[in-house]
Amino acid sequence: MAYRVPVETRGKWPTSQLSLKLQEPCLTHPEKTTPGAVLCETKNKRSDRRRGTALSLSKGPNAAGTGAASVRWVQGFTNTNFSFINNQTVCYPCGNYILFLDIETKKTTVLQCQTGQVGAFAANGNSQVLAFSDRKLNPIIYIYTFPELSQLTELKGNAQLDYTLLAFSFTGPYLASYSSIPEFALSVWNWQENILLCSESQPGVTVTSLSFNPMNWQQLCFVNESSVTIWHIERNNDEHHLKRHPVKLPDGQGSASPHTDLFFPVSHSEDPYHGPDLPVSAIAGLVGDEAETFMPRNYIKPSVHPTAHCWSATSEIYMSCKEGYVLAIDAETHGVSVLQQKPPPEYIRKISDVVSYVRREVQKKKGGIPKDLQKPDLFAMAFCKEGLYAAGSGTVYTYKPAHSGEAVKLLDASRSCFLAADFLTPGNKYCVSVTISGEVQVWLLEDGTCFSKLNLDTEASAMACCPSSNSVAVGTKTGQIYFLDVTEVEAPRVVHRIFLSKFPVLSLHYDQSGQFLIARATEGHIFILDARPSKLFQVLGYVVMADEVLDLSVVSDFKNDLVEVVILLNVAEVQRARLEIFCLSSALTTDNDKYVNEQGMLNANAIKKEQYDLDYPLSSAVRLKDNIVYGYCTCAPFICKYHLSEENMLEDPSVFLSGKRTPSNQFGSGFLCLSPNSRWLASAAKDGVLFIYHTFTMDILARKHCHSYQGGGIRSMVFSLDGKFILVTGENDGALVCLKWKKIKKIEVKEAAFHWQSLLAILNNSTSKENVVLKSMAEWQFDPESTSESLPEETFKEAPLKSSNVEVTEEDGNVTSLYSASTNDMTWIGQKIKKVIREETQRFANQKKELQMGIKKLRKTIQKMMHENEQVPDIEKLDQQEFNLDIEEQVRVQAEAEQEVARVRKEIEMENLANCYLQDVIKHECWDAMCVKGRAVKCFHMACEVKNYPLKERSEKELATLEKVLRLKKIETADLKVQKKNLEIESETVLPKEEGEKTEDVMVDGSASYCLIGSLSSQYGGDTSTLYHQWDLHTREQKVNQIVLLKDIIYKVKTAFNKEFDVVARQKEQEIARVKERNLRIREILAQLDLQVEVWEPALTDDEIPERALTVQDSEIKVEKYLSQQEREKAEMLAKLEMERRHAAMVLKDNERLRALNDMMGGVLEVKKEDILKMDIPPPPFISEPEHVWNDEEKKIFREHEKKVKELNEEKEKYRRALENELKKLETSIQETTQNFDETVCKLSERKVKLEMVIYQEELKIVNLVYALLLNEELDTREAGLRNFLMKKEKEKVKTARTIQTTKNKIEAYIDTCENAIAEEKNLECGFTKQFAAVPANLLDELFQLYKHRPKTPMTKMLLDAANPYGERSGSAEDYKDALTLLMKAMDELDSPEHMPNGLDPSVWERFCLARRNKMESEELVKWNALTLAEMQAFLQRRMDDNEKIKSEIEDIFQELTWLQEEKMKLQLNLTVQFLLKQGQVELESTEIPDYTDAILINKSIIEELNCSIMAQGEKKIASMVECKEFSKGIFQLEWEHKKMRMQIEDLEQKARDIVTLPISKDRQLFLTVLNYDSHIAHHISAMEQTLGIMDKLHKKNVKNRQKRIKELEKCISLKEQENYELSLELKEMLVSVSERRHIFEAADTQHVSKKIAKQRYREILKQKHLRGLVKEQEEHFEILQAEVERLRSRTFPVL
Repeated sequence: MAYRVPVETRGKWPTSQLSLKLQEPCLTHPEKTTPGAVLCETKNKRSDRRRGTALSLSKGPNAAGTGAASVRWVQGFTNTNFSFINNQTVCYPCGNYILFLDIETKKTTVLQCQTGQVGAFAANGNSQVLAFSDRKLNPIIYIYTFPELSQLTELKGNAQLDYTLLAFSFTGPYLASYSSIPEFALSVWNWQENILLCSESQPGVTVTSLSFNPMNWQQLCFVNESSVTIWHIERNNDEHHLKRHPVKLPDGQGSASPHTDLFFPVSHSEDPYHGPDLPVSAIAGLVGDEAETFMPRNYIKPSVHPTAHCWSATSEIYMSCKEGYVLAIDAETHGVSVLQQKPPPEYIRKISDVVSYVRREVQKKKGGIPKDLQKPDLFAMAFCKEGLYAAGSGTVYTYKPAHSGEAVKLLDASRSCFLAADFLTPGNKYCVSVTISGEVQVWLLEDGTCFSKLNLDTEASAMACCPSSNSVAVGTKTGQIYFLDVTEVEAPRVVHRIFLSKFPVLSLHYDQSGQFLIARATEGHIFILDARPSKLFQVLGYVVMADEVLDLSVVSDFKNDLVEVVILLNVAEVQRARLEIFCLSSALTTDNDKYVNEQGMLNANAIKKEQYDLDYPLSSAVRLKDNIVYGYCTCAPFICKYHLSEENMLEDPSVFLSGKRTPSNQFGSGFLCLSPNSRWLASAAKDGVLFIYHTFTMDILARKHCHSYQGGGIRSMVFSLDGKFILVTGENDGALVCLKWKKIKKIEVKEAAFHWQSLLAILNNSTSKENVVLKSMAEWQFDPESTSESLPEETFKEAPLKSSNVEVTEEDGNVTSLYSASTNDMTWIGQKIKKVIREETQRFANQKKELQMGIKKLRKTIQKMMHENEQVPDIEKLDQQEFNLDIEEQVRVQAEAEQEVARVRKEIEMENLANCYLQDVIKHECWDAMCVKGRAVKCFHMACEVKNYPLKERSEKELATLEKVLRLKKIETADLKVQKKNLEIESETVLPKEEGEKTEDVMVDGSASYCLIGSLSSQYGGDTSTLYHQWDLHTREQKVNQIVLLKDIIYKVKTAFNKEFDVVARQKEQEIARVKERNLRIREILAQLDLQVEVWEPALTDDEIPERALTVQDSEIKVEKYLSQQEREKAEMLAKLEMERRHAAMVLKDNERLRALNDMMGGVLEVKKEDILKMDIPPPPFISEPEHVWNDEEKKIFREHEKKVKELNEEKEKYRRALENELKKLETSIQETTQNFDETVCKLSERKVKLEMVIYQEELKIVNLVYALLLNEELDTREAGLRNFLMKKEKEKVKTARTIQTTKNKIEAYIDTCENAIAEEKNLECGFTKQFAAVPANLLDELFQLYKHRPKTPMTKMLLDAANPYGERSGSAEDYKDALTLLMKAMDELDSPEHMPNGLDPSVWERFCLARRNKMESEELVKWNALTLAEMQAFLQRRMDDNEKIKSEIEDIFQELTWLQEEKMKLQLNLTVQFLLKQGQVELESTEIPDYTDAILINKSIIEELNCSIMAQGEKKIASMVECKEFSKGIFQLEWEHKKMRMQIEDLEQKARDIVTLPISKDRQLFLTVLNYDSHIAHHISAMEQTLGIMDKLHKKNVKNRQKRIKELEKCISLKEQENYELSLELKEMLVSVSERRHIFEAADTQHVSKKIAKQRYREILKQKHLRGLVKEQEEHFEILQAEVERLRSRTFPVL
């Protein structure tokens, strides 16, 4: 058994998987040459030409000019696909080619795709065929055989752009393909018949892998990044159908969750309030396909991501995942089980990574290549009988423990795309290539054998081979050039490395003499190096171009010993190209210092630079030796030819015109390459086509489609020195193509050979010398301390940092200490700069010392000044920066500070601008848009606050909607009144007028009841008369209109409250104004009373005046205000005015008259009463003298003084009491008014609480209505989704029914075919005796036995020969043909003459063999027809099962639609009504709420009206019933008498008739004749009773016998049942043995046995039918007897 075991992807291939399929050894066929197939073969030195094939050339439209170059060999590996086409040949696509590698002989065969790059690819080792698609528009799938490589067929499908995957079935001619955008179609083909069997589209699904089940080709595994699908190919004779079966993958944690169908929930739970439970899609409002596939985010669980898979022999799929799981998928049940759990935790893996890193670093220290680099990443493995095959990054290994036990490398291709290739001197034996990853390969030019490899472990960017030595230069992206010694092609080595600059090396060019190496880097840098190893590859200098360098070419002038460098520049200002040409002489290598400056730049006079402007923009240019330049134009597809002479200039003397333009027939950017003899010009572009022109005539010599535009076109190409070979590398397709001239003129060959020989003659002497020096050079060792990746960045980043940290206090300071790094760590330019600095340091050493001494003195002076600065006060201290003597540094720091200030200011301004914008938005939405601004009113003495309702201005649309609804409501009200009047007129004829008035009063009272309205909004400014009644809201329009009216009521209620609120707010403002007025008087009184008491001053808060929040007060700003220039000028002007005012006030104070008035009378001319408390009587002047010294006059004056003082004090006391009383009155008045206002605010707060209740009541109505509308919309959405799903199912049902009918018709037709085949087979058997009637009887019997003899089944032999581990399943026509072919081959042995009976004529034997073959063909045809018929019937049964399933689904949908209709009716009829109930009105005895599900809510007036009418009708009914009862009594009496009289009449009439018609019978005669008639009758009756008793005993005896018989029959039945059970067990065993023996006797002639079995079965059926008839007859006879018994019993016992 051979299994394919994919390995989880590692490294840089996280998603791509490479399938490796192996088969056991199979029969090989001799290789043949197929005309028209583009192929070539390569081999190593040990292989011979026994299997060689001729090189066939591509035949394009220009046969005369193309086809001159053929593909010699191709190398490369793209890591896209890989397969074994037989047990010793692997094949894989590479660019435009498919490579076939013989793992034993190492021979490679190439098959080219004529239309471009190879797309999808697949190979079948069992059939030895391969398939691939191209990548053009409307791609085609090509089928080729191996080893003939002949095209079998082309499969043209409906794909428009590309095929992504192809897969062969293990057995049978089946191929699966999957196309990309826009079809995304999975198709199954019969590639032998070129028939598309079936196709299914998967829009938007990108597949990663596709494979057939090897055990059953009718199963396909379809894998993408997040899902797995198993497709079953169902067959109906010649029809094929794809059936999709998705696999439910486990989630990221490895657990499989059960599938939940969100579109069809399991149960419909109903809630009387919330409504039915609907699916999530209906709630989301989705209709159509989205509703069926919609899944909420919380339901979505990310599943595992499959990466690779393989099939087992039991039809199971083993799947690996990115998360580390291994899954087992059953292809039949589609169940998933987890075989392997996740890998170790992340921290353990991190530890292992650290250990591997340490080991790698230790290996680096030892000087070896790290072991991790030696271990390739494996991404596919496959087991075989002998061992294991493994595929890695461009490498295939085989491991066979029985042989050597070591891994053997079968294929060692490049692990990345080829960058460049070149020929190794002398150019006719070896070539060298380099990949982007830095891998250098040496190839044998004859057959492409890889001699050796060398990995530089760095990304390469350019490569060139030296003509003067066997050295190779490789440029890197880090600015380094590696020089390789390839004198020994089996072991190349790195001998030198130069670090030019930090700029990547873009291209490398050698001149033909091998003297100079020109390296082109970015930023216009061009370096000139000595190409000779004897000069150690010295860097001679460099040139910097002003513009971008597009291309560079080198021309050698051997006569003048000059090398011309042609540089193509891109001039950004104009749409033209510019050529700059400079010359390099050999003197540059001998006397280099003469031609370069100190920094290594070449002098302008040394290189003789010339400049030419061309008239077209070019992408590439080459120059011939006779001043002719060819350029590839970028704006148009042609090649321009220029003559660099003065007569070809325009009016502008620096612009040259193109002399000739040759169409290139290419597209995209391209480049030109010149052959060494300058005779051939090659043109390559992005389309991948290579054109070779003759440089003189520009005729096309060759045209080769060696690459494609899908792979990026051609990256590089080069001619060999002898002109026989051409090396071409692709941009992204990873192919290296070697071309060789096939058809070329002899003169061209001679010219190329002559130029080659002449060039070798020039180079031979120098080549031998330089190779000796090159061999003697030591191998360059990898330095782990100075990696190439860190050199350019670290060197140039650390230098400025170090320079800024230099201190002037160093005694022996040296600037060169900044560049103390070794020369190995520095670029060549850095070394030059270092040398210049060192020379300048040595030259100015004395001046440096003097400067250092002066700096020391200056430093001491500054330190002294800084010490003195620390001693002075803080106000006199200087900042630390002011002691900085570096003015430039100080200016720089100030500039940086100003920049930082400007940046911060700009950020603050932008932040302020954003805040202002946000403020404007919030103000517009929350303030300006409000017609009523939100504000509050607070109490004076309580923590009570009442807020109003902020209201927005209603829009015109809302007002128009409201007006429309009101108008509609008026119309409906008027219509309702008319209807009521009509009803009242009708009801007046039935009911009395008084009862009608009562019912009207009840209706009016009910309509006015707040309980029924459900809110108290009418008491708070809302008009509820316009509302619909809660019982009338059935339609959607009514509910929407009710919502509009309720919103209007809420708006009016809020508006009414806002009016009351405004009144209270104005009242508070008035109260505050009154309090302020009274506070003025209170402050005056307190001032007069000289009391220090704080006066309560009420004020409005920010909540009461919200406008304050929009203005910012100066007191709120805590930081210093930034003033602009205008604001500062304004502030200065205001300060000046204030100073003038103060000066005027000072002048006013100097007025003597006013000052005297203030001093004497306080500034007034009369004394007010309020100033009485301030008055004071001055004492007499003698008061200070003793009293006994006073005279009478003084005493009198003193008494008058005391009297005045007493009167003044009394007046003061009286005035003080008056002021105190006034103060109390004012305070009491303020307290009363503020408390009254607080009561008003409390009442307003209570009213708002009730108003909030009213608003909540109305909002609750709105919520209920909105929910009802929402529920109705959800039901409508669900109904629409179900009807859409129903429509799809009905279409599917129609399609299935049509398929069923078609299949039935086909089965009926095929049954006729089968019957005809069976009849023909019988005729052949019956006609055997007639056909051989002339044969003797004894020979005829022997022939008949041979006629019945069959060979052993060849299927086992075929499987053993092919070593096929998988079983063969019959089914297709190809299987039938293969089986018949194998059977006929097996018959060859039986048809041999050695089996012929003795004495039989050979001609008769031949006829017998032919007849036997016809018989076997007929038997095989019958078997095949039976299998096909069974398959068709199975297909029909599956379709019928699908049809039944669809029917059941449709019935379920109809049931749910009916349920939805019922729910919608319930929703329309069962309304949510809101009531207002007083607290305590509804009392319940227990806490359990009664069940009101069956309750009906109706109006009380209706009940009362109905009760009244019922009572009235009841009274009427009672009265009528009494009257009817009395009347019915007489009726019954009369009827009884009448009936009695009629019966008497009938009796009399009957007696009269009896008398008239009375016959005279024996009984009557006996009655008339016998005297004692009664005794005679009694005796007769007793005799009859005795007879009846005897019959009764006999009947009971018969019954007992019957019961006994029944019991015996029951026992017999039980025994029979036991026997039947045992027979059923035996029957099961016999069925098993029959099923086992059936396969054994299939090939044997069982017709006779089957006839006997059929006859026996027919006889049993007839016997069963006869027995059923007898049973039926006995049952009928028993029923007749039972009826007779009943009749006799009724006659005998009529009473019973």
